[in-house]
Amino acid sequence: MQYGVCNLGIVPIRLEPSDISEMVTQALFGDFFKVLEQRKKWSRIRFAFDNYEGWVDNKQYIEIEESDYNRLSESGLNISKDLIQYVSDLDNSLYPIPLGSDLNCLSLTKQKYEGQRITEKSDKSNIIDTSFLYLNTPYLWGGKSPFGIDCSGFTQMVYKLNGYHLLRDASQQATQGVALSFIEESEPGDLAFFDNAEGNIIHVGIIMKDNYIIHAHGKVRIDRLDHSGIYNIDKKMHTHRLRVIKKII
Repeated sequence: MQYGVCNLGIVPIRLEPSDISEMVTQALFGDFFKVLEQRKKWSRIRFAFDNYEGWVDNKQYIEIEESDYNRLSESGLNISKDLIQYVSDLDNSLYPIPLGSDLNCLSLTKQKYEGQRITEKSDKSNIIDTSFLYLNTPYLWGGKSPFGIDCSGFTQMVYKLNGYHLLRDASQQATQGVALSFIEESEPGDLAFFDNAEGNIIHVGIIMKDNYIIHAHGKVRIDRLDHSGIYNIDKKMHTHRLRVIKKII
C-alpha cells in the first residue's frame, strides 16, 4: 500500500483518470490518503478524513510513508483559519492555501505557516458563524473551498472547521446523526436533507434560527425553510423538497 498527501492548495479529484473527467471532490492542502492504484499519470486514492475515493494527477501530491500516514491519522485538530493564506518552503517560494487546510503535514512538506490556526473543537453554537465565512461562495460541483463549493462540501467544511467529521456526499451525510420528527425540534447547526422525485437525497443545508437555512444553491445563500422544503426568497418558489432533519452534534 502506498500513501500520499496533498502539497498544493486546491487539487481536483476526478471520477476517472482524465483531466476532462468530472470533478467529484477536491483535495485541500494537507489532505492525506491511501493510494489504491497507481498508473503512469494518475492515482486512485481514498481520503483518510471521509474514505472518499477518486483519481488525482500524480504531479499534484507527494508520497509519504505508512508511518507518516498513521501519525497524521492520530494528530489533533490543526487547520488553517484564514480565508486564504500561504505556506513557504525552504526557498521562500509561496504556496496559497485556502480555509480549512490541514497543517499537520508541514514537517513532511518542509514548509512553514504563519497564519491563524484552529486547534480546538468548537461548540455547536459556532456552526452558523462559521457558515457565514462561505456566504456568496459560487456553487461548484465537487468544490470544497471559499472559491467554489457544493452543498455537501459546504456542510462538510463548516463542520470540519469546528472539529467534527461529516462524510462527503449529501446521501452519505444523511446516514449520520439522529433524525428529528419536526422542524420545531431542530436547533441552529442541525442539517436538513432534501430528495428528488425518486426519493434520492440530493441536497443538504444547515438550519438557522427562525426557520431559515444556509445552503449552496447557485451560491451559498440564505433562504426560508418550512415543512415542504426550501422556499427561495428571490424566485418566490420552493426549490427543494424536505426529506429529513438530522442532529449530528
